[in-house]
Amino acid sequence: MEEGFRLWANPSSPHAEGRKARAALEDARERVKRALGWSGELIFTSGASEALWIALNRAKATRRIVSAVEHDAVFRAAPDAEVVPIRASGMADIDLLIDMLEAKPSAVVALQTINSETGSVVINLTGADNDIGDALVRSGSLLLADCSQSAGKLPLPWADMAVVSGHKFGGPIGIGALLVRDFAMLEPIGGHERGYRQGTENLPAAMGMAAALEAGGLESWASTADQRMNFQIAMAESGYWQASGAHIDYITALTHPTMSAQALLIRLDAMGFAVSAGSACSSGTLKKSRVLDAFGVPDDVAARTIRVSLGWSTTPEELERFSEAWAALA
Repeated sequence: MEEGFRLWANPSSPHAEGRKARAALEDARERVKRALGWSGELIFTSGASEALWIALNRAKATRRIVSAVEHDAVFRAAPDAEVVPIRASGMADIDLLIDMLEAKPSAVVALQTINSETGSVVINLTGADNDIGDALVRSGSLLLADCSQSAGKLPLPWADMAVVSGHKFGGPIGIGALLVRDFAMLEPIGGHERGYRQGTENLPAAMGMAAALEAGGLESWASTADQRMNFQIAMAESGYWQASGAHIDYITALTHPTMSAQALLIRLDAMGFAVSAGSACSSGTLKKSRVLDAFGVPDDVAARTIRVSLGWSTTPEELERFSEAWAALA
């Protein structure tokens, strides 16, 4: 990023300094694509929220379908979208989705790979040879995979478009990307990034995003799997809530026997732990998490549920300290 800040010019400027910045931007673009194993196009954005907006509003489709547990950014970008419920396992109801696609074609379908509040696997697509892939092709529809919680840690799924967020894999805040198999899937909006995104590119952040992916990577993340699994086992013994289906080992929804989520945040923050609440405070009113509601979590359980996530810098000592702190609180 320091190198990027020294390249002060706008990458769209035709002068020599601008061309130098453009070369660095294109190098970062190719490095990110290579690190993620993506062979299509890449549009740099200000984060996952903007990438989702572009995909949902500029895709060449006549309708939008999303799962009930998508990020709030999806519902803000597509407030009129049709909603697919999830099953008890935490995965999207693929049978219902296929029926929806067969009833009316030409949709962009937004599905998370990993849910950000529970760690549940919402969709698992490793190749186009599957029922949902066949239904998408038959109906002339597009799959948009929100990989904000999985990119850099797990391989990208099969999808027509994918969204990634730089700070989720150790990069800077304020940078993300929309991965697109073919620009023909999108209507251009005018401006930068080949006309598909407005606003000057954030070159230092793009370079930082590429550097983070190269410094981390799937092998690096996999090397610490044992410590995350041990943490999951320790938390399971404390009786935490979790959807019945597959889930990853770096996001856990923990439910306290009696203490509210807001009280837990305060207590744990004072003990040196940064966690988030399953219930969100909106306009001064404590509301049940929309995601936990979609999972069918009872109100009293949701009100006592927090999210604990592990990052690249999390150490075994920190995990042990948290386990001890949680046991003391519970």
